[in-house]
Amino acid sequence: MPKRPGGRSIHVDTFAADHMPPPDQQPWMDYSALPELAAYPDRMNAAVALLDRQIDAERGDHPAMLFDGGAWSYEAFRSQVDRIAQVLVDDMGLIPGNRVLLRGPNNPMMAAVWLATAKAGGVCVATMPLLRARELGYIIDRAQVRFALCDASLAEELDKATRGRLIERTELFSALGDGDTGFDRLLREKTGPFTAVDTAADDAVLIAFTSGTTGQPKGTLHLHRDIIAMCDCFPTHVAGANADEVYTGTPPLAFTFGLGALLAFPLSVGASVAYSRPGPDFLLETVQKHRCTTLYSAPTMFRALLDRLSDYDISSLKTCVSAGETLPKPTFDAWEEATGVRIIDGIGSTEMTHIFVSSAGADIRPGATGKVVPGYEARIVSEDGQELGPGEVGLLAIRGPTGCRYLDNPERQQAYVRNGWNLPGDLYLRDEDGYYWYQSRADDMIVSSGYNISGPEVEAILMEHDCVRECAVVASPHRERGHIVKAFVILRDGLAGDEARAKELQDFVKAEIAPYKYPRAIAFVDDLPRTETGKIQRFKLRQQEEQQAQ
Repeated sequence: MPKRPGGRSIHVDTFAADHMPPPDQQPWMDYSALPELAAYPDRMNAAVALLDRQIDAERGDHPAMLFDGGAWSYEAFRSQVDRIAQVLVDDMGLIPGNRVLLRGPNNPMMAAVWLATAKAGGVCVATMPLLRARELGYIIDRAQVRFALCDASLAEELDKATRGRLIERTELFSALGDGDTGFDRLLREKTGPFTAVDTAADDAVLIAFTSGTTGQPKGTLHLHRDIIAMCDCFPTHVAGANADEVYTGTPPLAFTFGLGALLAFPLSVGASVAYSRPGPDFLLETVQKHRCTTLYSAPTMFRALLDRLSDYDISSLKTCVSAGETLPKPTFDAWEEATGVRIIDGIGSTEMTHIFVSSAGADIRPGATGKVVPGYEARIVSEDGQELGPGEVGLLAIRGPTGCRYLDNPERQQAYVRNGWNLPGDLYLRDEDGYYWYQSRADDMIVSSGYNISGPEVEAILMEHDCVRECAVVASPHRERGHIVKAFVILRDGLAGDEARAKELQDFVKAEIAPYKYPRAIAFVDDLPRTETGKIQRFKLRQQEEQQAQ
């Protein structure tokens, strides 16, 4: 195994290290594929590598955070981060290794408290704005959170969650840290720089919880070097990140997709970020107002934006990246036709921190996820771990400079990491040219009368029909066939969901792909179960069908 960066841990609170998977269950890590990865030192603080480095490169006057009514330069942003770090250490009593729950919408202060926690040697536990007290309580307990920093607008549920729990101190902040909360007032008392804690590259800096697409969220441990490694692979070698960009998008900073796309990636190249309020119109308004060049989102949002493009000037957009779910070809085609921009599709995971298969520009093959991202290796394997050849469908396996480390979860760890390879649970096909074509989640494959049917393949065909706004396809129990294909369909506004419409859609699918794959049952619905990031929770639909069949 290639040499890992290391160095003696600075953590006094050793909770993260104590709850890492044992060495023989951890993924095989490789830093030899790219020179920037191979050059990592034994000691590294992610906040310094992302923020302070830009000021050392004389980019202190360049805007880092753009917002209504102003901007923070890199120098101003670092000053705010340093003041927060001082409050964490001097006033709240943070010691290296303590977990800090971070709760807020995407705004400059949420970004600043993340970096300040890292700079002070803490471990970030960022949480989604829409989580309720029960969900927050689960995260607090699993990560044994010691402190909490929360946007004042989201205090109510956190207050409920912390009752009866041993959190030492909770502080509320405003969106720019210039309000009248107790934390804001403490910030105004702080001056001067904060000396970053000399963390080891292998010290944990983040416990990220998965979105819960398959049930209870799982905590994943990431190190300081992991945060920098994700910046040195996809954004640099695929998306072409540079300092002249202005980033925006929808993924929350609480998830690694958003952490990379809307904080780590832009800072790593000295670019700017403009956060948007939730909703397609707010997003397009942000692009127009701040002349954003780079947009990260999910397929669902790109489809929603298409209906509104004519109302906004988004001519500044040069790069669009989609992840979270596979990008349907109809969405790719419609976006390119409307904007002239080819969406970069990619697959990543919370466990791996960010995107590891993707292609951009002329290398895009619509419908394919792309090629393996420089810095990573990929292969297709059978259930027993045997490598499969081109054209064969199997499990996608990944390894490289990041990998899965579940927090105190040996059963899940052993399922995700096998023989050093990370298995996210996606079925893929690799063609002769090295492109990876998504087939389905391993648990989305439908077996009906002996046929293997890919749910996402049926979804992609349904999405081509003019009356379908969105859909999800799952297995539904059936006495004779074992299971049948069932589609849950959201129709476009004003259209009726009746038997005639169902037959129309069934006939459409039969005409486009093998007839045995068509949905034998169609339910017209107003909405689909989703995670906080907009991913469809197909497992809930499957559970619903199983319960109804009992």
